[in-house]
Amino acid sequence: MSKFYVVATPIGNMGDISFRAIETLKNVDLILCEDTRETKKILEKYNINKPTMSYHAQSKLSKTGKIFELIKKGKDLALVSDAGTPGISDPGAMLVAQIKECQGQSLTPPVSKTVFDIQVIPIPGASAVITALSASGLPTHEFTFLGFLPHKKGRETLFKEIEQSKRTMVFYESPHRILKTLESLQKFCPNKKVCIARELTKIYEEFKIGSPAELLEYFDKNKDKVRGEFTVIVA
Repeated sequence: MSKFYVVATPIGNMGDISFRAIETLKNVDLILCEDTRETKKILEKYNINKPTMSYHAQSKLSKTGKIFELIKKGKDLALVSDAGTPGISDPGAMLVAQIKECQGQSLTPPVSKTVFDIQVIPIPGASAVITALSASGLPTHEFTFLGFLPHKKGRETLFKEIEQSKRTMVFYESPHRILKTLESLQKFCPNKKVCIARELTKIYEEFKIGSPAELLEYFDKNKDKVRGEFTVIVA
């Protein structure tokens, strides 16, 4: 039986990888990467000499076909993203779903005619959403994760949903849109407490908590802070 490992990698600090993840990457036949150049940094640090192949949102169907052929041959594969846990706001989720459809041990008949024996094994580790929540100081007993907000269509609807929510809401945002996002939060939920987590586990890691207006003023005055990846938590 083939094994398909979903391996979490560090979101910043290279030390945040488990012993199990390192051993797994050392023992598989092939590592599927969102960007082989990014994965190479981890492999070099931990002396892992294994072949890699790119798999990302733009990968063609022929790439998936090649992956399935390797699985049929009994090869063990590992899937990693550029940072964090594959499949969480990540194109790897689609590949895992396709493999699950073809699992021989599934209790329901697969949609595809292709069936093979494979075990999908998660190797847990870093995830920006959990990392941010754990150190935010905001309520975490119930939360909804929204991933990356849409650029245009449906964006206003989501902010209205955040306004009405009685649960903590969490989402990712890019530096190019963080100021506009804070403007929207100020418009739709001006009285809610917000935590901005930036550059998690890296040297310039920063947590800022306040109202949308206070955070907007802070980042407007500190343009040098508007860089890196942002995790936004709305209480």
